[in-house]
Amino acid sequence: MARRGSGDDWTGHGAAPVGHSGYYSTRESMLEDPWDGDDTDFDYRSTGPGIGQRALDILRSHETRYWAVRAVAAFALLLILIVAWLTITAPLSKSLEPIAPPQVTLLAADGTPIARNGAVYDEPVEIDRLPDHVVDAFLATEDRRFYDHWGVDPRGLARATWNNMTGGPTQGGSTITQQLAKFTFLTPEQSLSRKAREMLIAFWLETWLTKDEILERYLSNAYFGDNTYGLRAASLHYFYRQPEKLTPSQAAMLAGLLKAPSAYAPSQHYDRAVDRMQAVKASLVSAGFMTSEEAEAMQPPKLDMRLTNDLPTGTYFADWALPEARDRTSPGYALQALTTTLDARLQGIASDVIAKAPLGDAQAALVAMRPNGEVVAMIGGKDYSKSAFNRATQAQRQPGSTFKTIVYLAALKDGYQPDDPVSNRPFTEGSYRPENYDGKYSDFLTLEQAFARSSNVAAVRMFNEVGSGKVIDLARDLGITSPIPRGDPSVALGTAGMSLMELTAAYAGIAGNSYPVRPTAFLREPRGLWDSIFNAPRSTSNSTHREIEQLLRAAVNEGTGRNARLPGVNFGKTGTTQNNRDALFVGYAGDLVVGVWIGNDDNTPLKGISGGGLPAKIWKSFMLRAQGIGPGEPTRRQSPTAPVQPLDVPDASDIPAPVAEDNVEITTDASGITIREETPDREAPPIDAPPGEPRAAPPLPAARETEAAPAN
Repeated sequence: MARRGSGDDWTGHGAAPVGHSGYYSTRESMLEDPWDGDDTDFDYRSTGPGIGQRALDILRSHETRYWAVRAVAAFALLLILIVAWLTITAPLSKSLEPIAPPQVTLLAADGTPIARNGAVYDEPVEIDRLPDHVVDAFLATEDRRFYDHWGVDPRGLARATWNNMTGGPTQGGSTITQQLAKFTFLTPEQSLSRKAREMLIAFWLETWLTKDEILERYLSNAYFGDNTYGLRAASLHYFYRQPEKLTPSQAAMLAGLLKAPSAYAPSQHYDRAVDRMQAVKASLVSAGFMTSEEAEAMQPPKLDMRLTNDLPTGTYFADWALPEARDRTSPGYALQALTTTLDARLQGIASDVIAKAPLGDAQAALVAMRPNGEVVAMIGGKDYSKSAFNRATQAQRQPGSTFKTIVYLAALKDGYQPDDPVSNRPFTEGSYRPENYDGKYSDFLTLEQAFARSSNVAAVRMFNEVGSGKVIDLARDLGITSPIPRGDPSVALGTAGMSLMELTAAYAGIAGNSYPVRPTAFLREPRGLWDSIFNAPRSTSNSTHREIEQLLRAAVNEGTGRNARLPGVNFGKTGTTQNNRDALFVGYAGDLVVGVWIGNDDNTPLKGISGGGLPAKIWKSFMLRAQGIGPGEPTRRQSPTAPVQPLDVPDASDIPAPVAEDNVEITTDASGITIREETPDREAPPIDAPPGEPRAAPPLPAARETEAAPAN
């Protein structure tokens, strides 16, 4: 302490004035200004900066400027992100589009309307062309301060909150702008985050649109019940007049519908609509748009609903065609009509044939298409009004032996010939031992015979020899997209589930030797040069195509599909799944490819129905009438060139009756076709038996395996 005032002080100066020390003593001693040391009443601390000065110093500091710049940058970035989000998620043009898919009328190929589906819309309204009493009714009911706020009304929110808290009338507090934002850009979700987005979009709309534009878009898209959207469509629907001609009472009733359109729709609940109209009248008086006397004089209007829809909103074909129809329609409010490929005559034949079939409790489906995939008839079940589930397009069922066509086509593509032999003996080794339907076997058959008889063991052997990869790849080439497990030999017997539409389209590809075939409900445009060069369809060689048609023809003429035989040339294959759960026939003749399926929705076995029975008969009945031949008399049968043992037909009732000709009787029993002469009563040996001795059946068939599970 003594050192601070000594002559050898480190500052090199004399003693500091009394009352000073440290930093200030050294500086003030240099100035030799001892005057404030003499003023004992002066407090040097009062000369420091004030609060305002200190705040200014803080604002001028480098650290403050550092954070201020970053805060402004963050706010600007947030603003840019919000604007970008609004631009992407809430484009202004979307508020000019219908909020629900507009009505589309589907026409048959001849122009006959078959179905009408979608929301009823009409042209948007213009505010300056509407009478004041029409606009006033909606403003008084929905947002009477619409022209005074910026999209969100704080007073309205406060009023709604207070009423909801105190038990008053429940109110939402949403403005017309918020409602437009909600039903145009958002979902009906009830959450605070959705409400925040709604307010943000409301501010966005108010920034870029005028009040009249917002009100026009709101009135042109609001829902008024009865599947009717927009004021113009509602005016025509309920009163058969344009909105520019609405009376005050009609406008009041329409304005009242917006609170709960389905509950107040006057077509269904006229008394409710009248009660709601009284609340609208009270709002008009409260808002000053109408006097009490005028409100009292206003009577409920009469309805004039002459615009009724007498077409079904859906059919099996229309439900399937609608998604593609939506892709083909242009955006806007106009009603649109699209011509489909459905042939009204063929559709009527299909409906009649299915209706007359003795199905019992079973269901049935039928698909008819051209070889290029244009669908001309579709039945998805016995009764659409009872079940709209489309069994032709939605049901994934096992195709059974109809899938063998793909197995044999893969073999033919791999170099096999129709007269090549294949073993028809039972499997005695391995974990998978399929059996023929009736348990009858032989040493060998030709590919044509095995296909015609629908031999299960022969099909599995061909599948194993060709390889599952080639068979599945061919199925994919033919357009089948359903899952098919690789390496599973049961696939050869059709255990992988698929739709009847997929299966029929695969046969269409075979019929036209051009695949894959994509089923369509609309006329297919001609293939352009670019597609013809770089996206050409696949096909088999002409010889392979003739060979697979030889097999398909044999199945109809000599095999399990004889119930489908037509007077002319036709091709097809039967299919029956394990325990008769599914029965199918798919084939083609002329320019028609038709698939028929019968089964139970709960996948229980059918009673006495197999692919060669009722499905083949339905197919034949449809094709005869489609070709203009009619039922007619049965044609004279030709003697088959080889014995036939139908291996996927459950009983002899599905096989045609005996035929006698030239002292020779052809009979059919459970063992197949035999040929007997009248005098020497002995059975002719099968042609595939060794010369000079009849073929003996195996002594014991393999144990029957449980049904293979369908592929998922």
